[in-house]
Amino acid sequence: MQSFRIRENQAGQRFDKFLRKFMPAAGSGFLYKMLRKKNIVLNGKKAEGKEILAVGDTVSFFFSDETFRLFTGEGQGASGNVADKTECYREAYTALKGIAVIYEDTNIVIVNKPAGILTQRDNSGQPSLNDWLLGCLLADGRLSQETLKTFRPSVQNRLDRNTSGIVLCGISLSGSQMLSELIRKREIEKYYITMVKGILKESGVLSGRLSKDERKNKVQIGEEGRAVRTAIRPLAFGDDCTCLSVKLITGRPHQIRAHMASIGHPIIGDAKYGDAAFNDFCRKKYGVRHQLLHAARIEFPAQIKGFAGLEGSVFTAPLPAVFKEVCTHGNMEFKRIERFYAGGTDKPDQ
Repeated sequence: MQSFRIRENQAGQRFDKFLRKFMPAAGSGFLYKMLRKKNIVLNGKKAEGKEILAVGDTVSFFFSDETFRLFTGEGQGASGNVADKTECYREAYTALKGIAVIYEDTNIVIVNKPAGILTQRDNSGQPSLNDWLLGCLLADGRLSQETLKTFRPSVQNRLDRNTSGIVLCGISLSGSQMLSELIRKREIEKYYITMVKGILKESGVLSGRLSKDERKNKVQIGEEGRAVRTAIRPLAFGDDCTCLSVKLITGRPHQIRAHMASIGHPIIGDAKYGDAAFNDFCRKKYGVRHQLLHAARIEFPAQIKGFAGLEGSVFTAPLPAVFKEVCTHGNMEFKRIERFYAGGTDKPDQ
């Protein structure tokens, strides 16, 4: 028999969900069969799987050691061994540079991601911010190999690889659930700073429908697809370029990039939706090597159940140096950008 005591980061979830994470190599049908036959019991009693786990609950498995190791994924090599994966996370923590922690407590971490770093790992196999987060928590002792078997801290919002700025991370189960729910309900206000081609003097809300070409991994604004709305407000003008504050009213992949391109003001440095000739000009004049889109500011709602310390909190991520380079050498007035950061004025209206 093997026993496992439920801790804080396993509590508050359904028993069957916990089992699927704890025994990833076992199918759902097998797990329910084991529950019916009492090969898996909760607090010494038969369970259905619908039970909500509490701190201190005991889960017992009446399996052979070999079967237990097989279904928990131990001894499967690099693809299934937690130890192998933790080494990958530690390497990412060492390798990825420039990630700055803006805020942290026992439940969440807020970081400023540089452009060029993946938020989550993709098919390229390159390390991601999510890997870095796990490596960081392992390095300072807030996470262990044992905990990773049933709970995996994770980023809760995604930024494109070449978009910089604020990323929210849940490092406890309750923190992850809280962030996920606030993001789902759009109760966290997100504001971006971007530099676009051309002079754009009017504030407003851009509306349209966004559809995606899966083969090209590219979206477009047109008459079909999901309705999207993007609020914009000009902050400064320069040599044929404008700095905008942007608010996502809806939140779809590539929404800001596609919306700005659709009105003839593509984001500077955007290789997918931008103006290639203007991008080349800005690369030579200002050193722009990625899209100038930065997740600059987030505002938490006034009330958050169970997380009083975060209620009404505002967090900002400083502008990357390349933005300041464009402002300085592009003859832009920087005061309104500073005001946006200092007090939240000059934000787009809905």
